[in-house]
Amino acid sequence: MIGRILGFYFARRFAHAVAVIFLSCVTLIVLVDFLEMARRTADREQVTVSLLALLTLYRAPAFTEQLLPFAVLFGGMVTFVILSRRLELVVARAVGLSVWQFITPPVLVAFLVGVFATCVFNPISADFKERANQIEGDIFASGGGTPGFTQGKKDFWIRQQSVDGQSIIQAQSSRQGGRVLSGVVIFEFDPAGNFMERVEAKSATLGDGAWILTGAKVLVPGLDLASYDTYLIATKLDPKQIQDSLIAPETVSFWQLPSAIRSAEQSGFGAEKYRLQLQSLLAKPFLLVAMVLIAAVVGLRVFRFGGVGQTILGGVLAGFLLYVGTKLAEDLGEAGIVHPVAAAWFPAVTGILLGALILLHREDG
Repeated sequence: MIGRILGFYFARRFAHAVAVIFLSCVTLIVLVDFLEMARRTADREQVTVSLLALLTLYRAPAFTEQLLPFAVLFGGMVTFVILSRRLELVVARAVGLSVWQFITPPVLVAFLVGVFATCVFNPISADFKERANQIEGDIFASGGGTPGFTQGKKDFWIRQQSVDGQSIIQAQSSRQGGRVLSGVVIFEFDPAGNFMERVEAKSATLGDGAWILTGAKVLVPGLDLASYDTYLIATKLDPKQIQDSLIAPETVSFWQLPSAIRSAEQSGFGAEKYRLQLQSLLAKPFLLVAMVLIAAVVGLRVFRFGGVGQTILGGVLAGFLLYVGTKLAEDLGEAGIVHPVAAAWFPAVTGILLGALILLHREDG
């Protein structure tokens, strides 16, 4: 077994490299996002610099969650390359350590980081994402509108059946667990399926058996556009169904996903996206381990055979392919083509197996 001091040294070097790369990228992302939000809200007089900074802070964790695997990959590559060029790995091999022993500390660190990201950071990210959606809804749903109908950002869609017929609801954003929608457009049809009216409103609040629309504009075929301060649309949906239908999986905490899945199943809405999110979070520690193994392949190649640039490029390409595979598997899982468990775990398991296979080949021939 690797000694405690040497193991702690490898773990510390790896953690430091990952932290530096992660924080550097986060700083860049936050800066770019702040500038982009400033551009989008340039015509909103009520938006202040402090509000933009708060909104950027709330949006940042959702972006950084996707960044973490790459930070682990590049942090591992930097760590192993530096240790190789300083001949520290050569010395470790000289005292009888195998590649499996000196990659164990980084693997353990990556696994613990993944557990922390799933159990602690994800709930914070989900809460911040919900707050960011609320602020964005307040910003883009208030003021600055022009008479008539607008072309809103189509973020959420839901189909409902009521005593008046069928309705299709489009909303830009939601808050309070889906009970309040912003930037709402509703298409109403009678029980026979004939189009009745198109309604656009600044916001919609779910009441007892009806949506309460504020600042509504109603267009009925053959009639002029009518405006109402308050307008009611009948509904049979309850708050729990709205939450499960409209809330994005990224805004649901890891600890709340099981109940969201059960509720979605009971209400008849598809729960695949929540199952996929849950399984992806469970697989995250193992995905980070896969990134460490890929980085170890790069480090072992460097001190044995040389060719730093070419080998690092290969490691970056492998990480990129693993990311593309992850996104492709997630899309297939959301579409119901692949089971969510297979879609979430396939990239992590494949990365670990391929990394271990290459290391076995190079270590033991």
